[in-house]
Amino acid sequence: MAQGIEERLRELGIELPPASRPVANYVSCKQVGDRLYVGGHGPVSADGVIVGKVGTAVCLEEGRRAARATALSILATVRDALGTLDRVREIVRVFGMVNCAPGFNQTPQVLDGCSDLLVDVFGERGRHTRSAIGVAELPFDIAVEIEMELQVE
Repeated sequence: MAQGIEERLRELGIELPPASRPVANYVSCKQVGDRLYVGGHGPVSADGVIVGKVGTAVCLEEGRRAARATALSILATVRDALGTLDRVREIVRVFGMVNCAPGFNQTPQVLDGCSDLLVDVFGERGRHTRSAIGVAELPFDIAVEIEMELQVE
């Protein structure tokens, strides 16, 4: 029998944060058929929200950590919605936005913090399509915002 995702998280020593709640008039995620669409999440770590522009206030490595923290927040929301991450069949798509300083063009490397975590946790089922764009501003000055689409049981 294949290893479950919840078991894989324990094996990796990953503890998910509490599921985040919307900050405005929307839902965190919505299931339509076998697709779960997860709205934009930001980087909340044990040390608080990671804010600032990547390329000045936030270095590349901190940006990667922000993207990883955002992925963990998304997984917490998915678990809250589905009851268990074992219902995730695969990660389909990731859309990431990086709060960039002028001239910063390493958004793919920042979003690898998210993508690497998903592959570590889900294996081949974690490989996904992705867009990584740089933006001038994000809500509350967060360093990264990520949306995700998953296929679920």
